[in-house]
Amino acid sequence: MRLGRITAALAAVAAVLALAAGCGGARTGATGADATISVYSTEPRSALTPGGAGDAGGFCVLSTLLAGLVVYDEQGKPVNEVASSITPNDDSTVFTVTLGHGWTFTDGTPVTARSFTRAWSYAANPANAQINASYFANIQGYGDLQRSTDGTEQLSGLVVTGDESFEIHLSAPDSILPQKLGTVPFLPLPDSFYDDPDAYASKPVGNGAYRFSSWTHGQDLTVTRNDGYHGAMPARNGGIDFRFYTSTDAAFMDVIAGNLDLLDEVPASKYAVYASTDGIRSYTVPGAETQGLNIPERLAHFGGDEGRLRRHAISMAIDRDLICSKIFHGTRQPAVDFSAPTITGYSDQLANARHLAHNAAQAKELWAQADAISPWSGTLKLSYSADSNDQAWVEAVANQIANTLGISAQAEPWTSRKELRTAAVDGTIDSPYGSEWPPDYPHIENYLTQRFASNGGYNEFGYASRQVDDLLARAAASTDEDQAVARYQEAEEILLDDLPQIPLWYANVAAVSSMALTHAAFTYSNYPLYAALEK
Repeated sequence: MRLGRITAALAAVAAVLALAAGCGGARTGATGADATISVYSTEPRSALTPGGAGDAGGFCVLSTLLAGLVVYDEQGKPVNEVASSITPNDDSTVFTVTLGHGWTFTDGTPVTARSFTRAWSYAANPANAQINASYFANIQGYGDLQRSTDGTEQLSGLVVTGDESFEIHLSAPDSILPQKLGTVPFLPLPDSFYDDPDAYASKPVGNGAYRFSSWTHGQDLTVTRNDGYHGAMPARNGGIDFRFYTSTDAAFMDVIAGNLDLLDEVPASKYAVYASTDGIRSYTVPGAETQGLNIPERLAHFGGDEGRLRRHAISMAIDRDLICSKIFHGTRQPAVDFSAPTITGYSDQLANARHLAHNAAQAKELWAQADAISPWSGTLKLSYSADSNDQAWVEAVANQIANTLGISAQAEPWTSRKELRTAAVDGTIDSPYGSEWPPDYPHIENYLTQRFASNGGYNEFGYASRQVDDLLARAAASTDEDQAVARYQEAEEILLDDLPQIPLWYANVAAVSSMALTHAAFTYSNYPLYAALEK
């Protein structure tokens, strides 16, 4: 679910009061419970609706304005929010949802069971062209909607049983469904949305800890505390001012000048000095966003056995430890799996993680074996977006590949993140490219199913494996957490052998704030927990 960090940046990502990209600018002045906190952000590039948001800028706003069935706390644990209970049947194919009493949208209308079922059905219906439709693929009736041209049809697997209760009937077991229900696609919508979706997208009505205030395109978007909110994550401030920046370097200087309260994405040019810069506070804590090198099998020389050998060679040619130390200055940690250390299911004991270890001699040997199948020629281009912080590491990786494998390799900039991500999603990009994945919820399943299942909504690699599909399905069907995790890790072993994406590193939180900010907290997925900010 990402066009900015589409993953987010997806994406982000996306969890209530957890999935939000930082936003920029500053408005100093008031302190205490009524203070407005200014934060770095990028302007939403897609619809400000749960089903249509496809970038981190949109996620950050929606996750403050709308409260879902569950919310993720500072440790990434899902806790009930609008839901008072979510109860599975014996095989996790039917979930009974009961809402808490007294929830209302800021337009005064009640939050009911239909607020969820109608919003999810709208998002799932292809007639409405919502980017997050695939999140509902396992709900009964999804296939019928895919053959429909009527945008008002509802998912048959969502059965309203009362004003504050409904059932979710799945096509296949999914034991971790409750953990997913705090993500942006599963947020509710008021009835007024359906009268004019475009009008709603420019001035959203929510039921969350904040209410929409104003949006000046190209400049900022502000939300103010919703005093009618009575959920688990009340705002400790008077509002959030999401300021739109095109440069994190400019935002960094604004923090130093006291014109911006919080920047959650330190620019690459400041990695070496941000923690020791006078006059600001710095934050470095483990995070869950991953970064990898995507090499779709459809690219020339990267299909079949030849492609697998070349991906292994490229992976082993990369010295992750050196790059994390010299370029990222400790803001990244070398990857040993497809998830991250802060996530349920992470393991640093996977056998095929050896394919992620730097081994120049073996890399050369594997590349030679691939050449015996079909000789390599030309330049290996590694694409990145010029408006990101990626240039330095992409150039470093290209140099390591060239020096180790004895081929021509170079970094290739694209004008914008949006341009690159659009080509990646459309399948028109003609080179390997870097991408990140900020998780939607804190479980290994989110790193695997959406990206590597043959029908995954964010499988932009053209990857398909019956073994992986079977293991993911068996894991989802298991009601025992340990058994489920074991199945997901078995799937990872296969993925670490096939390497449709080459895992590179995990991104730690690397943030700075003005001295006026007295408390900052960050979510499991690297983003600020906006309700917890204080000054």
